[in-house]
Amino acid sequence: MEQKRTKEEYKKWSQKQAPKSPKIKRILMAFLVGGAICTIGQVIQNALLGTGLDEKSAGAATTLFMIFIGAFLTGINVYDDIGRVGGAGASIPVTGFANSIVSPAMEYKKEGYVMGVGARMFLIAGPVLVYGIITSIVVGIIYYIIK
Repeated sequence: MEQKRTKEEYKKWSQKQAPKSPKIKRILMAFLVGGAICTIGQVIQNALLGTGLDEKSAGAATTLFMIFIGAFLTGINVYDDIGRVGGAGASIPVTGFANSIVSPAMEYKKEGYVMGVGARMFLIAGPVLVYGIITSIVVGIIYYIIK
């Protein structure tokens, strides 16, 4: 005969069964990996500023370099390992955004360039782009009205 558990008993039982998550280690690794990515970006920007570029141009070029690095590391199957170690620290910078576009493109390449790469490339990044564009339009309208 099966014994029925109350919700509270089940909750306690399931918490005992669940593996313990090393939260502090994950937080530390996200901080270190994200910090390393940002440090690399800062080094690139400082190098570009040293060549005589103005701050705005150096910032745009740095973003392009970081997107290229993220896409390249995804293409050679290294960025997934960085993401496994760094978690959110690897997902949040622009390199993580590049990874979120290149990964589905690589995965669905076998389905063809139109229905595979073209249709599925923005599978993960698409919602981010849509809501980012909508938010920028709303903020732009508010800024226009206030100013």
